[in-house]
Amino acid sequence: MTRYADAPGFVEEREALGEVTVVVERESLRGAAEWFRDEQGFNFLADLSTADYLGWGAKGVAGYWGSPPPSPQTRDWTPPARDLNAPGSWGLQKLPEPKPKRFSVSYHLLALGPDPRRLRLQVWCDDGEPVPSVIRVWPAADFFEREAWDMMGIAIDGHPYLKRILMDDDWEGHPQRKDYPLGGEPVRFSDED
Repeated sequence: MTRYADAPGFVEEREALGEVTVVVERESLRGAAEWFRDEQGFNFLADLSTADYLGWGAKGVAGYWGSPPPSPQTRDWTPPARDLNAPGSWGLQKLPEPKPKRFSVSYHLLALGPDPRRLRLQVWCDDGEPVPSVIRVWPAADFFEREAWDMMGIAIDGHPYLKRILMDDDWEGHPQRKDYPLGGEPVRFSDED
């Protein structure tokens, strides 16, 4: 039975490795945030993190591993040798489950007080879909939301001052996206003309 199914926009609740994640609909985020703060006592936003799942679940290449053949001189057990040129896997025998959308936005909440708890509130969005701001619920979200915009390009609807926070104002693109072009910046030295 889920403990948080009454949250506005509730989609699912998952528990893994002792942490609870509650997924809500993107449009209901602000209402869900207020519900978790007021009804469940999650009074502290510790962090906001984003992830880009571009290409997730696509067929990939498995790794290869090998070990030396057993030595006839020793009686110690050695794992069976594998041919380094034969296909093998390092634990990805099947493709991972597809994600609902390209980006996840996770709000890491704490309930401080006599009954301390942790919770991850999560929403999913595609490129160009704005996520509602939760600054009115947790004022600490201000810089976190600006970083989500600056580094990942996730628009935050209702943010009072959505400007870059880490990159220069004239920077093109969002560097933490998987489709951000890799390359170098030309280095300029002070004694060059």
